[in-house]
Amino acid sequence: MRRPERQAETWARAAAVVLASFAIGMLTFFAQGILPDALTSFANSASGWTLVTVLLLAWARPSTPLAAALGAVSFGVLTVGYSASAHLHGLFYDPTVFVVVGVVVGPFVGVATSWLRAGSEWRATAGTALLAGIGLGEAFYGLTAVAETTSPVYWSTIGVVALGLLVVMLVRRIRSTLARGAAVVGAAAVAGAFLAAYSALGATSFS
Repeated sequence: MRRPERQAETWARAAAVVLASFAIGMLTFFAQGILPDALTSFANSASGWTLVTVLLLAWARPSTPLAAALGAVSFGVLTVGYSASAHLHGLFYDPTVFVVVGVVVGPFVGVATSWLRAGSEWRATAGTALLAGIGLGEAFYGLTAVAETTSPVYWSTIGVVALGLLVVMLVRRIRSTLARGAAVVGAAAVAGAFLAAYSALGATSFS
């Protein structure tokens, strides 16, 4: 494929990520009312949109710098899409706080997703630790802090997904003992940091 064609495909996929993020953000609002009780936490969680962003970027396969930008844009547009759905139903939802959170966190998620397929073992390690840590952190939060008001099904599922990512990467991409240890310790550290930050934020819109 010629360079102009590759560039055109790259930007087409980037545009698709943005449009899909907006649409999924809108659908999240509806999902809160139609998902079974066991899964409603997906529509009220940070990990749900993190998973959406990771899957979209894994499909688009952008360069690392573009992945960082798209990570921020995807989180922001997801929130704006959610707000748009709320307004269509005559409700008010101010997306400002979580747009800001998305702009701060999104680039890290974008880079981490890109690094999962990086040739460098240490980049793969860092990407794995961040993404697995987010899932594990919210799983622990859901199974403890909001256990009395939500079903454990989604929280358990996202925890299993996070552990699955960690195990798959340890088996397939992260081979050295030192890197494997760093991935496990890093995931635990990210989970702890996520839990602390999430608790401080008060889970304003998710719990």
